[in-house]
Amino acid sequence: MRASLATLVLALSMICLSIVGIGTAALVLVSAVLMAVGIGRYLFPPAVALMRKVADTARRLAARLGVHIERPYGDETGAVALLKARTTWRDVLWAILDPIAGTWAAVLALGMPLYGLYGAAVQPWVWRANARAGGTNSYGPIHVTSTTAALVAVPVGLGLIALGLYLGPKVLRLRARWMSALLGPSRTTRLEQRVETLVDTRADSIDTQAAELRRIERDLHDGAQARLVALGMSLGNAERLFDEDPDAARQLVVAARDASSQALEELRELVRGVHPPVLADRGIADAIRALALDSLLDADLSSSLTGRPAPPVESAVYFAVNELFANIGKHAGTATVRVTLGYGNGVLSCDVVDDGVGGADPANGTGLRGIRSRLAVFDGTIAIDSPTGGPTHAHLEVPCAIRSE
Repeated sequence: MRASLATLVLALSMICLSIVGIGTAALVLVSAVLMAVGIGRYLFPPAVALMRKVADTARRLAARLGVHIERPYGDETGAVALLKARTTWRDVLWAILDPIAGTWAAVLALGMPLYGLYGAAVQPWVWRANARAGGTNSYGPIHVTSTTAALVAVPVGLGLIALGLYLGPKVLRLRARWMSALLGPSRTTRLEQRVETLVDTRADSIDTQAAELRRIERDLHDGAQARLVALGMSLGNAERLFDEDPDAARQLVVAARDASSQALEELRELVRGVHPPVLADRGIADAIRALALDSLLDADLSSSLTGRPAPPVESAVYFAVNELFANIGKHAGTATVRVTLGYGNGVLSCDVVDDGVGGADPANGTGLRGIRSRLAVFDGTIAIDSPTGGPTHAHLEVPCAIRSE
């Protein structure tokens, strides 16, 4: 029942939005003409901004129908740039064509149930008054001039209500798909955005690799290298003391053995930070289980992977989940996490859901931005849904091929 009412509200909203869209499109066209006399320079940008708000509302309505329309706008500023932008005129074209090509769907989704309600609930009560007033009364092909005819109108009306509620979401979804052709990015826009993304991810990848090399060099210099130098000095001193003071030499050898163990452990930690051995040996699922154990989180992992992606993709997802686990441990106030790995249509997906306090914002966290940059190198994405009060749902996707194990 609630879904049916939501469909009727969506249909009414679309009709109202079409009316507002026509008025806004007219405002954009008039202000564009006034550009010739100079006044339009001040009127055109606000008119385009209003047009984009109307289009954004249409996208939100489409999203409620399950049709997600990507926002196509760039960083155009100024009247001239907005005048040249293809997205401006695609929005205007949508606003003009929508009442012609799309309103019928909203009218059908809203009109059929309302007309059915009129036949089922109103006709049995008004036909007598209408007949006494000397008027004619028809409900579609049914001439309602008697109680029998009025009762016949009741099942017809109920049938129209049921048909309207059944067809309503379908025709509205069809209309939303039509809207996406104009309100979504064009092929040219997608290519331009793709080029911008590649440039940004290439720069991020270069910076990340350079930072990683500096980290490895620093860790080697400050850690294992220093311990190995100390180890060599200890062994040299022990060699000189073997004849003079065997006990002191023995103590130096013991200290050297401890130093070698510590250097080996530091080297293992360093290798684990580059490409964890458990990831190379056992795959992404077991590697994430090991992460959960190390982070002391109560993690429930399910995996439907039938093979393994390329090692760089595995590594990117592994470190992304590692960062998410770290964020959960720091901010979520929870120890319960559910991780789901899957693969379909050439895309590796990973869902990380925790029952924490929520409120995660990718715009305010360097860790989440780092995950986005890491995945973007492989055309991957991360989406965060984290309402205040929780739960937080992180959805990762990376296009890749799976090789059979």
